[in-house]
Amino acid sequence: MLSGIQHFAFCRRQWALIHIEELWQENLLTVQGEIMHERAHGQTVERRGDTLIVRSLPVFSKTLGFSGICDVVEFHRSEDGVPLEGKYGQKGEKYGVRPVEYKRGRPKTGHERADALQLCAQAICLEEMLCTGIEEGDLYYGETKRRVAVPFAEELREEVFALSKEMHELFARGHTPKARQRKGCESCSLKDLCLPKLFTNPSVSAYMAKALEE
Repeated sequence: MLSGIQHFAFCRRQWALIHIEELWQENLLTVQGEIMHERAHGQTVERRGDTLIVRSLPVFSKTLGFSGICDVVEFHRSEDGVPLEGKYGQKGEKYGVRPVEYKRGRPKTGHERADALQLCAQAICLEEMLCTGIEEGDLYYGETKRRVAVPFAEELREEVFALSKEMHELFARGHTPKARQRKGCESCSLKDLCLPKLFTNPSVSAYMAKALEE
């Protein structure tokens, strides 16, 4: 799943528990996020002047091996854009493409990079499907009610491809990484399944060695 790259960038173990072991557990934050996404996915297609807004757009990339759904993709009229005849556009019209991903909270260290990687992966899917280039997208945060523009720089794109390769390798092996206690663990809905504190306790051998020294 394309959305898995956000989990993977933030915590490999969280991603593996969800996508390999198929475990899930709700908390207040995940429910609030789901409600926000339901609102964003309301109307499928909307036209506002020279802008076409498409919600819940299915996308895929054979290169990345990803498929998923974009929250919102905005198509802005542009002579340098791509044609969208048929369901979305009209004959002769061309559009530039701008993906918009909705997030519940606010921009913060760690999450912000993971969010940007997810948005960039969406852009790569859209580029492959529409045979066009996409330079920038937006992250919309619910707490601030503001957008953060994300340029799809080469460094960000390379990281998406590197992470996708690692994800496929771990998935093929069925490997779930060990837990590492970190600041974000307390707010994670999977903390009772992950048990990160269990892995912070000293090993039996370390305990015995310390006891012998004393």
